[in-house]
Amino acid sequence: MFVVGLTGGIGSGKSAVSRLFEQQNITVIDADQVAREVVEPGEPALAKIARRFGEDILLENGHLDRKALRKIVFETPRQRDWLEQLLHPLIRDRILLKLDQSDSEYAILASPLLLETDQHLLVNHIVVVDVDEATQISRTTVRDTTDTAQVKAIIAAQIPRGERIAKADDLIDNSGTIDDLKPQVEQLHNKFLHQARQERESDYG
Repeated sequence: MFVVGLTGGIGSGKSAVSRLFEQQNITVIDADQVAREVVEPGEPALAKIARRFGEDILLENGHLDRKALRKIVFETPRQRDWLEQLLHPLIRDRILLKLDQSDSEYAILASPLLLETDQHLLVNHIVVVDVDEATQISRTTVRDTTDTAQVKAIIAAQIPRGERIAKADDLIDNSGTIDDLKPQVEQLHNKFLHQARQERESDYG
């Protein structure tokens, strides 16, 4: 399976790009969604998180209070390290399972931490969705009702924009409108179809 890694900083518009690929009947595996799945009620990871941070980290319905946890881990690097060591292997294993189940011509792994973790080892090609930091902040504060200081802390914890761009095989400029985005995705989709077919042909000799 030819796998394309899709990444970008917070507020860059990865979800909008993912939806456009899905409209082309391409499987998109959202690492954020997988991260939510591994901490659902009944999952061993959630019990470990509750033991570590206390029952206050849970909502009344037993689900994880993700906003409260995010605040803690971005203010305390030691806690973030512990959480990443717990969750990243679980997330990776579930991503591999979903990739194995995919039946589209190629698959997209959309992950904000693609380049910060070993998830980049799961992909053949890297696409970065890029916007400037001011756009990241304005989009995220509106979308998540998060204050500017916390958004800046999240940006600081992610790989620097320049380094992210340097690691890209392809770059999507998402500083404009959805109409500006569509032709970029369509062009890449056709490119990936060709690359996936070439790879299959080489596999079969």
